[in-house]
Amino acid sequence: MNKRDVDDYLQEGIYGAKETKPGERRRFLGTLRERVVLVLDKGQVMQKQGMDELAEQMEEHPDAKLLLNGEIRYKFRKPYSRLADQHGIHTTSVSNQENDTDVGVILTVDYPIEKETIEVKTDIPSKETKDSPRGKGVKGFLKWIFKPLN
Repeated sequence: MNKRDVDDYLQEGIYGAKETKPGERRRFLGTLRERVVLVLDKGQVMQKQGMDELAEQMEEHPDAKLLLNGEIRYKFRKPYSRLADQHGIHTTSVSNQENDTDVGVILTVDYPIEKETIEVKTDIPSKETKDSPRGKGVKGFLKWIFKPLN
């Protein structure tokens, strides 16, 4: 072994194997952004949103696999696992305690597809109502407190 091989071997032993784009891999449960077909965040998974879009993408990509965030309770992941089973898609639960991500479910393939839009946009009702003082400053808050009762 030459000196370079020994140094590489030692570095790999100390710090682990070199990987490309570690930030992307942490966010996307171990896969790269270029391979992602569809992403659902934790909130969408817990509210069972995005199931229709996920089913459509599973039909378009029968060779895909579904990555489930292992930090989410099983009862929330179960409907997505069943959907994957119905389409013959392999599922994997990814639990990495060192990395914190907002991603709940990822449909991914083993080759780059470079899809522009991978996130599902859902209509989550805003907690702010028309009469809410938030976002209007002090004047809006005071008007809200002292508004006449009808």
